[in-house]
Amino acid sequence: MISKHIRAIIFDFDGTLVDSMNLWHQIDVDFLGRRGLVCPDDLSMAISGKSFTETAEYFKERFLLPDSIAKIKAEWDEMSRNTILNEIGFKPGALPFLSWVYAHSIPMAIATSNTRSTLELFLPQYGIDRYFHSLHFTCEVGRGKPHPDVFLDAAKALDVLPEHCLAFEDTLEGIHGAQSAGMAVISVDDALQTHRVDRIKESSLYHIHNFRELMTPEFSKNFIGD
Repeated sequence: MISKHIRAIIFDFDGTLVDSMNLWHQIDVDFLGRRGLVCPDDLSMAISGKSFTETAEYFKERFLLPDSIAKIKAEWDEMSRNTILNEIGFKPGALPFLSWVYAHSIPMAIATSNTRSTLELFLPQYGIDRYFHSLHFTCEVGRGKPHPDVFLDAAKALDVLPEHCLAFEDTLEGIHGAQSAGMAVISVDDALQTHRVDRIKESSLYHIHNFRELMTPEFSKNFIGD
């Protein structure tokens, strides 16, 4: 049961609101392939939760890349932009749930390792940019997940105490970051996290496959206080 003291919701983006984690894995494969390198099996785990900048720094160091951090990030941005804007879909039930929460006047924010430029193009396409009070990026706060910084930044902008925020995440790093900030967490099923799903379930308040699971009178009563 979710306590009635929850007064705001903070969403991760990739793997939580949108089904985009396979895209990022393919970008890793293609980016390294352009340089004659094979994507190692442990890469996804090694970079999980890192900010965009931290991930670029990791790639540069691990693969001894001559490219600057700025050039690596720009190439990833170029590789991902069209696919995210035109081919990536929402997780099951995510759009109806966002509309439902917005209709109940619950403040929402996004805390993500993606880029501001991408989200500021993506969200208006679906007319949901107005749903979010603010957008928060691990690159802009200086540290990725599992550090709590991006969640604390979102809570501050929402003017809600962290312990009064509910976070939605798909990775252990995101869950731990939100919990370190003092937030309750609901985990969202994602195919790329299957190998860790038991730990994810154990670490979160609820684990959902479809956001519609929460669009119930019980959730409304316990969360919104209706």
